[in-house]
Amino acid sequence: MDGLQNARETINRVDREMARLFTERMEAAKEVARYKRAHALQITDAAREEEVIERNSALIEDETLRTYYVSFLRHNIELSKTLQHRMLDGMRVAYSGVEGAFANIAALRAFPDAIAVPYPDFRAAYEAVENCECDCVILPIENSSNGDVGNVMDLAFFGSLHINGIYDVDVIQNLLALPGTRVEDIKEVISHPQALGQCADYIHKKGFLATQVVNTAVAAKRVAESGRHDLAAIASEEAGEKYGLQKLESHINGSNVNTTRFAVFSRAAKTETENDNRFVMLFTVLNEAGSLGRAISIIGEHGFNLRALKSRPNKELAWSYYFYAEGEGNINTPEGQAMLKELHGYCNSLRVIGSFEKEMSL
Repeated sequence: MDGLQNARETINRVDREMARLFTERMEAAKEVARYKRAHALQITDAAREEEVIERNSALIEDETLRTYYVSFLRHNIELSKTLQHRMLDGMRVAYSGVEGAFANIAALRAFPDAIAVPYPDFRAAYEAVENCECDCVILPIENSSNGDVGNVMDLAFFGSLHINGIYDVDVIQNLLALPGTRVEDIKEVISHPQALGQCADYIHKKGFLATQVVNTAVAAKRVAESGRHDLAAIASEEAGEKYGLQKLESHINGSNVNTTRFAVFSRAAKTETENDNRFVMLFTVLNEAGSLGRAISIIGEHGFNLRALKSRPNKELAWSYYFYAEGEGNINTPEGQAMLKELHGYCNSLRVIGSFEKEMSL
């Protein structure tokens, strides 16, 4: 019995220590949740979880015990995430449109515990975060078949928020109408300009009149309220379900691959940057021959890959332009800081508005 009693006393002592360490670990998880809320980051970070499991399980020499310890670690991680999800309950995510809009869908997928808050347009949603009404805002920046969302780029250039993540959302456009409507009844379709552009071939083939509205889900709502059987909306299936519309045809976008990239903007820039491999910066160049070409060269000379470079009119100065650039590489390294320092010699203004690990799909 002495051996059994000693074993039980050891277990009791270890359990007391584990209780203390568990509390310490969960308090640290709370800090992680606070950071993620302030910087609009998702709770789940699969790469980080696997790194923790691989590193810590290597501390167990006994192979049999190691398998049990991996299960123990996974359970602890799930408990930490459960606590973090609870702390993110009440987080407010702004988006442009109404329920059923693709931005609404993206917001709920990215932050399932948050409250998605609708605003009438991009600017109102963006300013809701600047004014501390919401914790972050999710806005479209580009569609794979219809190009950039210039108004959002302008907000990024003239505003104060930071991009802490970019997410890809597959967009399936549908023809939605009042129940009992046939495709041949339709004379006019309404939707956001981007959606109309994505479905331009289909609209032309059908001979529909295309009318722009502020949002795809707003289009669905208007059709539902119109009482018209000659009017249809181009929007998501979710919008159709929300407003009681019938799906007449699906996948009417011209490309089989139709993806919209959404950026998450928050007031605070990330401080944990050692694993970052993507960056977004905005700049204007000096009005001198070769300034833009030299700026582009500097980025490559320092080992960074320029994935995208887009120009937009500077609305505060006629016939002047700013540039939106997305690059690969960690801009927070000494090499990245040296690149930025050299760029300042050819730029009137230069601001890094985003640094994150990778682009993710929702």
